[in-house]
Amino acid sequence: MTVLTPQPGRAAVVLLSGGLDSMTVAALAREAGYRLLALTINYNQRHAVELDAARRIAAHLGAERHVVLPIDLSQFGGSALTATDIAVPKAGVAESGIPVTYVPARNTVFLSLSLAWAEAAGASDLFIGVNALDYSGYPDCRPEFISAYEAMANLATRAGVEGERFRIHAPLQHMTKADIAREATRLGLDAAMSWSCYDPHDHRHCGLCDACRLRQKGFEEAGLPDPTDYAARA
Repeated sequence: MTVLTPQPGRAAVVLLSGGLDSMTVAALAREAGYRLLALTINYNQRHAVELDAARRIAAHLGAERHVVLPIDLSQFGGSALTATDIAVPKAGVAESGIPVTYVPARNTVFLSLSLAWAEAAGASDLFIGVNALDYSGYPDCRPEFISAYEAMANLATRAGVEGERFRIHAPLQHMTKADIAREATRLGLDAAMSWSCYDPHDHRHCGLCDACRLRQKGFEEAGLPDPTDYAARA
């Protein structure tokens, strides 16, 4: 169980992708008393289903404001999530190496946008749902990245220079997917509201991409029912 230090009335910018992890992080921030400023990035990914999920979650959690910000990373390509000529892998989570579903510098870009909104809004807390245990090996999910980015945020902003220290909260960082599924249940969340799949099939989770496999694994290992509608099972 993850319980944050109570911060009643403080505003926090929460990166809300629409996935199970970001939903859980947003609920943890709300539990701690933060006012939620939810930020969802529409980066022209392969599908818009997760954007709909983010809207549902933001409304359910009572976000004070929810911004869906467009930024077209498909102009750069380089990822199966932004380039239609690169297939989403379905053979299983790789034991090593960084998969083609990695979007170049995505969390760096997303955190920069979160930081800009936080500074403009007078908020000093940012929340992100990165995980460094059961994940696909993305370099921008590692604790070292979060720590380095927090240090940079306090050097690169007027608020930081003037003594208002920014904190980047990644409360799921050292949790397994099973831990996250249990935490979502403890928080009373309906996991069916969230969306994880990289490559939807008729508005259903494909069941075979890395994100689907990790989601299934989490619920199975937690011994919890998985409410997800999968087109196939890994």
